[in-house]
Amino acid sequence: MSEHLTAGQRALLQAELQQRQRALATQLAEHLRGQTRVERAAERLAQDADDAPQRAPELAMTAALTDREQRELDAVAAALQRLADGGYGSCADCGTGIPFDRLKAEPWALRCVDCESAHERSTRRA
Repeated sequence: MSEHLTAGQRALLQAELQQRQRALATQLAEHLRGQTRVERAAERLAQDADDAPQRAPELAMTAALTDREQRELDAVAAALQRLADGGYGSCADCGTGIPFDRLKAEPWALRCVDCESAHERSTRRA
C-alpha cells in the first residue's frame, strides 16, 4: 500500500473515484441507450438516411465522446482495483509515491508527473 497517503486521503480519493465511476456509467448509458457504440451509430444513421452526410460529423463527435468516457471509466475502475489491491498511489513506472495533489486532480493517475511527461513524449514520437 502506498504509505505516503494517509487513510483519510485514500478514503477521500476512493469516494471521488466511486462518484466519478457512477457519473461516467450514467453518461455512457444515456449516450448508448443500452446498445453498443456501433449499434447506436447505425440506429442514428437509419433514423434519417437522407441526412446521413450532414449528420456524420455529429455521429463522429458522439462516438469520440463515448470512447473518451469509456476510457476514463476503465481508468477509474483500474484505480479502484489498485486501491483494493494496495498498489494505489505508486507510480507504475518508477514506483515512487504519486503526490496527493496530483491524485486529487486526477485520481486515476498511473504515473508521477515526471514519468507521465516522459510517457507522453514517447507516445508522441511513436
